Amino acid sequence: MSNELEAFLEYISVTRSLSKKSVSAYKSDLLQIEERSKKTLLSLDSDKLLSLLSTYENKRTLNRKLSAVNAFFDFCFKEQFRQKKDKFQFAKIPKLLPKYLSYEQVQTGLSLIDKTTWIGKRDFALLLFLYASGARISESLALEFTDIEEEWLHIRHAKGEKERIVPLAKIAIQAISEYKREMPFDSEYIWVNYKGDKLSRISAYKITQKYLGVSPHILRHSYATSLITGGADLRVVQELLGHASLMTTQIYTHIEKNSLKETVDVFHPISDKNSHKKGI
Repeated sequence: MSNELEAFLEYISVTRSLSKKSVSAYKSDLLQIEERSKKTLLSLDSDKLLSLLSTYENKRTLNRKLSAVNAFFDFCFKEQFRQKKDKFQFAKIPKLLPKYLSYEQVQTGLSLIDKTTWIGKRDFALLLFLYASGARISESLALEFTDIEEEWLHIRHAKGEKERIVPLAKIAIQAISEYKREMPFDSEYIWVNYKGDKLSRISAYKITQKYLGVSPHILRHSYATSLITGGADLRVVQELLGHASLMTTQIYTHIEKNSLKETVDVFHPISDKNSHKKGI
C-alpha cells in the first residue's frame, strides 16, 4: 500500500469519521485497482486507469470504483500529493421505476391477517400505517405513541435529521388504537415484538413479506405512487416523503406517465394496440 493511500484511509477514518465498513470498502476498491495494475494509483495516467476500470462490466460496480478513485484523487490534490485534479465521470445507469403495490393488492394482503390476536392486530396496523404514511421503516420503528397527535404524525427520527409532520388517515389511527388496547405490554414505542421490545427491521420485513410479498420500502413507494397518480403536486409529495431534493421525488412522475399511456393504449380507438382492429 502506498503512503498516499494509507494517508487517505487515515483521513476518511479520523477526520471524516466514516464507519469502519465504509473505510474498508474504500480500501478494498482502491487496493484492487493497484493490484490489477501492479502500480500505485498516483503513478497511473488517466487513459491507463480508465482502461483498467472499463473491465468492470457491471456499471454499479464501476461507479463505486470511480467514486473511490475520485475521492482519493481529490484528497491527494488538496494535500499536494498530485498536481492535477482529475475527476472521472460516472457511467450512466438506466433508471429503474420503483416497484409498488396497487390499493387492491394492499387490501388483499390486509384481508389475510387474523385480527383475533394482538399480534394480528399489530401486523394489520403496521401494514396500514406504512401505506397511509409513506414513512421509512427506520422512522416508523422509532415512533412513540406520543408522536401521533389527533390526525397528525410527527416524524422526529427522520433521515438527515430533518423532522416532518404528515397527516395520517383515520383508518390507520383507528387500527393502531385497537392494537394498542390489546397489546399486553406498557411500551412507549408503537411497534413491539412478542416480548414487548421494540420491533426490529428484520421482523418488520418478515411481516410485509408474509402478507404482501414485498419489503416495507415498497409500501413507501406505493404511498407516493398513489398520490402522484391521483394528481398530487410533486412538491407536496416531496415534503410528505421527506426528500431533500425534488429530483428524488421526480421518479414517480414516470409511473404517472406510464399509467396515462396504458390508459390511452387500452381505451383510445386509434392507439397502437387498437388501430389494427379498426383497419387503420
